[in-house]
Amino acid sequence: MRKILIPTDFSENALNATEYAIDLFKYEKSEYYIMHAYQDDIYADETLLEKESIDNITKLVSQKSSEKLKAILKKIKNISPNPRHTYHIISANNLLLDEADKIVDEQNIDIIVMGTRGKTNDKNLTFGSHTLQVLKYVQCPVLAIPENYKYTQPKHILFPTDYMIPYKRRELKLLCEMVSPYRAVIDMLYVSKSSKLSIRQEDNKSFIKEELCKNTINFKIENGKHIINIIYKNIKENHIDMLVMVNTRHSFLENILYQSTIDELSLHLDIPFLALQNMRRN
Repeated sequence: MRKILIPTDFSENALNATEYAIDLFKYEKSEYYIMHAYQDDIYADETLLEKESIDNITKLVSQKSSEKLKAILKKIKNISPNPRHTYHIISANNLLLDEADKIVDEQNIDIIVMGTRGKTNDKNLTFGSHTLQVLKYVQCPVLAIPENYKYTQPKHILFPTDYMIPYKRRELKLLCEMVSPYRAVIDMLYVSKSSKLSIRQEDNKSFIKEELCKNTINFKIENGKHIINIIYKNIKENHIDMLVMVNTRHSFLENILYQSTIDELSLHLDIPFLALQNMRRN
């Protein structure tokens, strides 16, 4: 049973990500947890805070959250009455990051799917602040869906790697099972001046090959320093449908995520982005 968490702020981006997740896992028996954390909403309207008590505002916001979640559920069931899928809605007086963390642990979630931006929708940012927080701090794979991205079967995947980290079997298995129904081709891209791999790198490469065995894998090496530019060039030239990277200590992705803004590195992604989290889950 695949367990998927979908945080929502009821924006178009969030609904689009929800629909993408339902399409992506249509062949798998899946449990969806659609969650709205509304603590920020309680304190959002300063004028209302002056007139009403916190208890009254909390009650109003909670009621609104529940009603909107029920409306989303109704819409989903109309769009995709898939007998393989079951749904849970969660309305929580909590911060998004804390609630996501809690559900991931309690339900042993396999993957979080969310829009790259929410209500604020700053056009100058690739990722909104909530998506960035979840990518950085929640120890669970995160699939971020760009604004207005219409579902396309993930048939060509780009997976940049330096083969230095020991991958998690569970996360590679997730990727393998997620894209194998679409007969996906996975390009493992190693950006290096040398084509020779160390024993450790060869071991990790063999492990990847073994775990992604249901898919066709191309092992590619490209010479160059500017990794972002090489990734972007590969996405465009090879019509890539999904970018996969691993977030671990001292990894290339961690360096991107911990910049003051991800966009300083011009990673303007217009395809789904899967961040595997190679940090230990408690």
